[in-house]
Amino acid sequence: DFLPLKCDACEDIFCKDHIRCDDHECGSAYKKNVQVPVCPLCNAPIPVQRGEIPDAVVGAHMDKDCNYNPAQQKQRIFTNKCLKPGCKRKEMMKVVCEQCGGNFCIKHRHPLDHDCRGSSRPISKA
Repeated sequence: DFLPLKCDACEDIFCKDHIRCDDHECGSAYKKNVQVPVCPLCNAPIPVQRGEIPDAVVGAHMDKDCNYNPAQQKQRIFTNKCLKPGCKRKEMMKVVCEQCGGNFCIKHRHPLDHDCRGSSRPISKA
């Protein structure tokens, strides 16, 4: 009852029950995949041309063009040291005091907590 349908990946003819690539185990299903693969080492998107197998292109990138640097993976995240004397805490992001402009940890971020010398009178403690 149904007209034959042409698979837009392998261009074979199928009925409506088998037109999906999964239903007829299409060997050319990768041609319809429009996702951009990402290198598992350097996290760079790898452009894949139509008709190319993504795994092969990513493998070739890893062999030749990959900028993976294992030393870069060990970079420290918490680099913003608190300026309060005696405090050794570090934060991922800068927490700058609006009065003195110093960088402090979350515990010492308020002017009263780090003995702020930025203005004549400190603001109230939060």
